Amino acid sequence: MILGCGPESAAQKTDTDKAARKVHYTGTFQKSTSYIVISKKEFKLYVYAKVRGEKTLIAEYPVCVGKNPGNKQKKGDMRTPESPEGKPFKISQIQPSGYWKHDFGDGRGSILSYGKWFLRLNTYKWSGIGIHGSTNNEDSVPGRGSEGCIRLRDDDIIHLKENYAWVGMPVTILPD
Repeated sequence: MILGCGPESAAQKTDTDKAARKVHYTGTFQKSTSYIVISKKEFKLYVYAKVRGEKTLIAEYPVCVGKNPGNKQKKGDMRTPESPEGKPFKISQIQPSGYWKHDFGDGRGSILSYGKWFLRLNTYKWSGIGIHGSTNNEDSVPGRGSEGCIRLRDDDIIHLKENYAWVGMPVTILPD
């Protein structure tokens, strides 16, 4: 089962509404040295890699995280899980999701909801958590409003998948 990422209320919007993707490094690097760090507090996804032996910020993307702050405790609690210290999650699958639908219970019915790609995470405990697009919810990025997933804008999930993401890539999700 895929957990959806629901729309957020206007009260939960951040003052970073104009946040945009930033590419910090355009040189070459080994993809296998890259990893993701997600800051729930900053509503950002950072891609880092080793460049000439040094940790280098490659890119950053605005994100939407769980509607409720804190670490995921149970299914349906609208929280994004946090990585145990020293034990990052991993991308276990990269799945085409452009046809996937979800009913958010808001009267719109079952609608396209995941963007073109779903980067499924092995979170050790929770199934259906991933990094995906925001079809029909673009205005929620950045901010809070998902059911537990990490939501990017549709063009950003395509950029992330095409340029950086790989199966096995470490993903650290930091606390709020």
